[in-house]
Amino acid sequence: MSTIFYAFGILLFVAVVLCVEGIYLWWNNVHGPAARRIEARLRALSAGGHVNAERLSILKKRMLSDSPRMQKLLMSVPRIGMLDRWLEQSGSTWSVAQLFGYCGLVVLCTVALVPLLPVPLPIMLAGASLAGVLPVLHVIRLRHKRLKQMETQLPDAVDMISRALRAGHAFSGALGMVGEEMKAPIGPEFRTTFEEINYGVALDEAMTNLAIRVPINDLRYFVIAVLIQRESGGNLAEILDTIGNLVRDRLKLFDKIRVLSAEGRLSAWILGLLPFCTAGLILVVNPDFMRVLWEDPMGLKMVSGALVSMFMGVLWMRKIIRIRV
Repeated sequence: MSTIFYAFGILLFVAVVLCVEGIYLWWNNVHGPAARRIEARLRALSAGGHVNAERLSILKKRMLSDSPRMQKLLMSVPRIGMLDRWLEQSGSTWSVAQLFGYCGLVVLCTVALVPLLPVPLPIMLAGASLAGVLPVLHVIRLRHKRLKQMETQLPDAVDMISRALRAGHAFSGALGMVGEEMKAPIGPEFRTTFEEINYGVALDEAMTNLAIRVPINDLRYFVIAVLIQRESGGNLAEILDTIGNLVRDRLKLFDKIRVLSAEGRLSAWILGLLPFCTAGLILVVNPDFMRVLWEDPMGLKMVSGALVSMFMGVLWMRKIIRIRV
């Protein structure tokens, strides 16, 4: 069969997947749980409407899936809450069910390339399994980037709270000012804490929730300082000034170390990706030259030994260039 036939098959598969996704989105928007809640709210607000819907709540419920059956199935998976928390910390709008769906879609698209590449089926399935982790790695990257932005904004937020306290504002009011004045991503987190306090949540619990939502060590120091000051007393503004200066100095030192270790990180990326890029290029130019690696038993042993050595080398280089401040 020609390459055009395989390309047509892949495009047909993608078109069917997109069509099914479009039908699902249409059905969810018209007959889904969100549409039913909006309809119930409109009936409740309309004159003479009969209110038979669920009671409204000020608490925000984060669902793992829009489907009740999928929600029940995901709740039985161990440590699924950690994955959902990572999605929330990354700022992504995906749910856990959508993340699993994207992982499965990447695996199917990779398996569809089997007829186009002269690679044995077991190796291609192993590659598809590794490719299925790409959406999870994307979420981890978004989470790391968002937490780094929060860590950079934290000194300014702490200084704003300190100035607000010196101006005579209450601590909860200072949190509200940070939520209104600071940009995302740290502004909405402080605004959520301020709203929790306004809704009647205790300050200790609201600050603990903030530390759970934003797993940054410097923010945890800030929360601990606030909680200790509430128990023992003292000048909270001076404590916050000290924390702000400490965080700024630590970030400056971290940036200096990051610049000094840039060459090592670049070398790690080049040495880690070069064998795979070279193997892919040879596989496209001269497939018979690479076939001996999976047809000869000695070739399989050499590939396994090389992968293990590369894995250990990447871990070692990562440990060298990753300096904690």
